[in-house]
Amino acid sequence: MSEAFLGVASSVLGRRWHLRAVDESAVTSMTRQAGVTDAVARVLCARGVAVDAAASFLQPTLRDLMPDPSTFADMDRAANRIVAAIKAGEPIAIFGDYDVDGATSSALLNRFFRAIGVTPVVYIPDRMKEGYGPNAAALQALHGQGARVAITVDCGIVAFAPLQAAKDVGLDVIVVDHHKAEPGLPVAAAVVNPNRLDDTSGQGHLAAVGVAFLLIVAVNRALRAAGWYTDMRKEPDLRQWLDIVALGTVCDVVPLKGLNRAFVVQGLKVLGQGANVGLSALSRVSRIDTRPTAFHLGFLLGPRVNAGGRVGQADLGTRLLSTEDADEATALAMRLDEFNAARKEIEAAVLFEAIEQVETTANADDPVVFAVGKAWHPGVIGIVAGRLKERYDRPACVIAVDGGMAKGSARSVAGIDIGRAIIAAREAGLLMNGGGHAMAAGLTVGEPEIPGLIAFVQNEVQRQLAGERLLPSMALDGALAVSAVTPQLIADLAAVEPFGAGNEEPRFAVIGAQIAKADIVGSGHVRCFVTGRSGGRLKAIAFNCVDSDLGQLLLTARGRTLHLAGTIRADTWQGRNEAQLCIDDAFAVD
Repeated sequence: MSEAFLGVASSVLGRRWHLRAVDESAVTSMTRQAGVTDAVARVLCARGVAVDAAASFLQPTLRDLMPDPSTFADMDRAANRIVAAIKAGEPIAIFGDYDVDGATSSALLNRFFRAIGVTPVVYIPDRMKEGYGPNAAALQALHGQGARVAITVDCGIVAFAPLQAAKDVGLDVIVVDHHKAEPGLPVAAAVVNPNRLDDTSGQGHLAAVGVAFLLIVAVNRALRAAGWYTDMRKEPDLRQWLDIVALGTVCDVVPLKGLNRAFVVQGLKVLGQGANVGLSALSRVSRIDTRPTAFHLGFLLGPRVNAGGRVGQADLGTRLLSTEDADEATALAMRLDEFNAARKEIEAAVLFEAIEQVETTANADDPVVFAVGKAWHPGVIGIVAGRLKERYDRPACVIAVDGGMAKGSARSVAGIDIGRAIIAAREAGLLMNGGGHAMAAGLTVGEPEIPGLIAFVQNEVQRQLAGERLLPSMALDGALAVSAVTPQLIADLAAVEPFGAGNEEPRFAVIGAQIAKADIVGSGHVRCFVTGRSGGRLKAIAFNCVDSDLGQLLLTARGRTLHLAGTIRADTWQGRNEAQLCIDDAFAVD
């Protein structure tokens, strides 16, 4: 175990602080060759960016990072079947998931098809009535409505029985997914998934919307070769939809590296142009009035797009992202905003009960936190699982029971592949359905099997840990004096954006800090004004912490010396240009 950074073996939240390891010679080379500051060089090196890859990382372009779609298994087969359908006038259906990745994937395909003169049927299943993924009844109904080709997006890789039922009635299904695949694949006209075991594209980090973008690149190329585009039928510029791709990529919490990074960087530029009337309307109701960032995608726009599928009407997000009508976009954005407010209330109630259950019944040595409840809304269990993961620094799974059946959602931490554990449980016969990826998974299970499922997953995760104990920890990029936290530092670190999975926002320890003033603001936040022993004054805030040990320490620590851990962001309220520390943890030095 590495030495505790600054001697913090147990912070106020029980975390061990550790400094991200860097090669000092690489930092020196990075500053010289890439022309960045020492702070930026350390952040890049700590995230595994090689010196010769720094330029591409800091200025990612699709030209440099876009792979040939044909390197994906079945991509050419999928493109050829779609082109054949287009040329023959065969109706095409899109079957999408109800989350943000599914909504963006569905909207992307919908916009592309409409741009080339084809009007697809878009079907988004109801979370409560139909559950996750393709179902036989829906696919057969699409065939009955005339569809001869159906493209599933962000789902389908383990839908063995539904896809067989589709084939039996003559519906050709093309699976476009990114979730973990089994050795055997479902019966389909094509299965495009970089996480197929036989796929050699090296693009397994893509979200489904990224795979869907590669699909439209392949289809567009095949249509061009087939002479589809003429003076009367213009070829679309696919880059116009990168804002949608960026939204799905960020919200599905896939690693922001390689092609994903290019999608988000370029997509944010497109978003800033305001061409998508749906995203513009959603930005207005979300009160975004600054340059859009990955934060806005992940924490303001994404939750609202998700809200329809969670607690409202499943297809609202896809419709919003697909529409060209400004009035319709405004109406849809307002409805999604209302559903998001309702989702927050439901989430808060379920979270309260889940925490109470964990605090009274959980075994502190278990590597996974489980919470099981009846009458919990299945639309918020994924969010609640994420909250539990953050609170307890370990994987969490929340299960909602209804009428003898249960749906569960799991979220994980770095180093634990929760999707692998859930798939193993399904293969062991404990689940009716289940799958996912390293950081998130979903499942359907009979109520009597829940105890066995919990024991199985605990054992699977213990096996992944290989005897190591999962200890709460916090990785830091360095230590700063209060006086060193400046707008210039923020400007320097902006070169490393966008931040997200695989490129975590830099977190520093602000050392030797003293609380000059602290008070409660908003709904449970603690605002502080911090001074340093060697000078400097800094505004700081700790969100949603007033009832935690962190909040109580900040409110009562006047006159004491603290080390504060957190991220550094700009405070532009009312025209300010100041630095602000967002506090995640603290340690009392004296």
